[in-house]
Amino acid sequence: MQSNGAGQGQESTDLSCLNSAQNGESSTAGGTHSNGLLSSTDNGNGVGTSNGSATGPGSGTSAAPTASGSEVGSLKKKKRLSQAEEDVIRLIGQHLHGLGLNQTVDLLMQESGCRLEHSSATKFRNHVMEGEWDKAENDLNELRALMHSPNAIVRMKFLLLQQKYLEYLEDGKVLEALQVLRGELTPLKYNTDRIHVLSGYLMCSHAEDLKAKAEWEGKGTASRCRLLDKLQTYLPPSVMLPPRRMQTLLRQAVELQRDRCLYHNTKLDSSLDSVSLLLDHVCSRKQFPCYTQQILTEHCNEVWFCKFSNDGTKLATGSKDTTVIIWQVDPETHQLKLLRTLEGHAYGVSYLAWSPDDMYLIACGPDDCSELWLWNVQTGELRTKMSQSHEDSLTSVAWNPDGKRFVTGGQRGQFYQCDLDGNLLDSWEGVRVQCLWCLGDGRAVLASDTHQRIRGYNFEDLTDRNIVQEDHPIMSFTVSKNGRLALLNVATQGVHLWDLQDRVLVRKYQGVTQGFYTIHSCFGGHNEDFIASGSEDHKVYIWHRRGELPIAELTGHTRTVNCVSWNPVIPGLLASASDDGTVRVWGPAPFLDSQEADGLNENCSNMDS
Repeated sequence: MQSNGAGQGQESTDLSCLNSAQNGESSTAGGTHSNGLLSSTDNGNGVGTSNGSATGPGSGTSAAPTASGSEVGSLKKKKRLSQAEEDVIRLIGQHLHGLGLNQTVDLLMQESGCRLEHSSATKFRNHVMEGEWDKAENDLNELRALMHSPNAIVRMKFLLLQQKYLEYLEDGKVLEALQVLRGELTPLKYNTDRIHVLSGYLMCSHAEDLKAKAEWEGKGTASRCRLLDKLQTYLPPSVMLPPRRMQTLLRQAVELQRDRCLYHNTKLDSSLDSVSLLLDHVCSRKQFPCYTQQILTEHCNEVWFCKFSNDGTKLATGSKDTTVIIWQVDPETHQLKLLRTLEGHAYGVSYLAWSPDDMYLIACGPDDCSELWLWNVQTGELRTKMSQSHEDSLTSVAWNPDGKRFVTGGQRGQFYQCDLDGNLLDSWEGVRVQCLWCLGDGRAVLASDTHQRIRGYNFEDLTDRNIVQEDHPIMSFTVSKNGRLALLNVATQGVHLWDLQDRVLVRKYQGVTQGFYTIHSCFGGHNEDFIASGSEDHKVYIWHRRGELPIAELTGHTRTVNCVSWNPVIPGLLASASDDGTVRVWGPAPFLDSQEADGLNENCSNMDS
């Protein structure tokens, strides 16, 4: 843009873009800018027109001087704007207009020779914002020829008439509103269900009642702007840009960068105010739970299982040493301290399940254990010790979402549904259960069995169906919060991700060593974007859900890592349990300077351990 502004307007006449005069636009009075948009601040002064003349404060319109031959020749050599360049100029113009910088938009359009939108669209916009509904309807006839789908005119007219009807009602003009409903909306023969709803608003006693029932802002700029946003969706962008198009593009760019960031593990803020548009988004690996923050050594034998409570405030660990330890998570420091020890599990504890409200914890033992323990976590008291038969093997358990029932089973063919007192409600004969999960509907139970498959069982109508079929034994599995994905640890194969709805194998994750030990993996991080698993090579592996290669290999354990659990509330907190008798708590690097804390210092592809 020229530094002297509108004084250089005549130069735009030789640019390759269509200028306002070529587009049929003309200089308008009464606060309308040469870009066709209403000025928010006119101050009584004229504004620059699009034909190269300028109107200055306190002066009359001056004719543009005639360019000399040499000047014309130099102007003709100016670069022809590409389509992409024209689009960028229009996007900038729309954004500046949204900020109220209308005179700046005028100068931009003059100097570039572009137009912000079609003159018919400008006229339509102004009539809608002024509430001149008859004129806006007439404008639709001009726009019809510019639209890809002329049928959309009916939908646009419906939206206009709906606004007109509601504004009449708010003003108390019931007869006029009735005329719009009967004489204009109904003859369109479009969306009759909505017309019935609109007719009900005639019974509203006052304006506030109408706004509440119609969920409508009321007559004025806000509702008309919202109406324009809907109307613009039917117009091609060459005629009128979609609303806030630049903000939309920038938001998409930020979200894409975050999506591709291997270590992004915080809530996505949709506001552009929370990020810098001047730098690419990069999360430091030092912000990711790759660093040992604590080593819990209170168990005196192999630790077979660990699980954070649903509210993230506690961690339960089960060991071969016959105890379950409940750990309290400090909400500020995220350090864990021993809360209480639950003793007496003679065979050891190989599986734990928190009730949905975290009041109870169920503990199961290894293959030769026929008992199941249900503890009250708040009091440390044993609520139920269940054993149907000494021949049973109750090795896995899952809570019904109602928190009043649970299912349990084992590899000797037991598969029970019970209440909190251990009473048998239902049983399924002949199913050799390896691992269990209750889906959110409260009816379907998933069970992996000795036939290398996961089947869905419905205890209400006693139906079952095959969902997942593997070629090797499924040692354990877990399901995502939304019930769509299942994460399987498969003997000799590693970690597999299945889509339960489409019943397809989505991905096989590489790196982990999985033989015939039972290893429990987990989803984790914000939005469950990550997957973690223990391994027989003494490491913890972490993958981004969309990538097959690990983004982190955590070392420190000295024997097989049996189980990992990601805190469901604190995305940067991960726990792992190992045969070395310890539980490791992983978190971000202990010391971050301010730049690293902002995620600006380190490339996400860094794979340093």
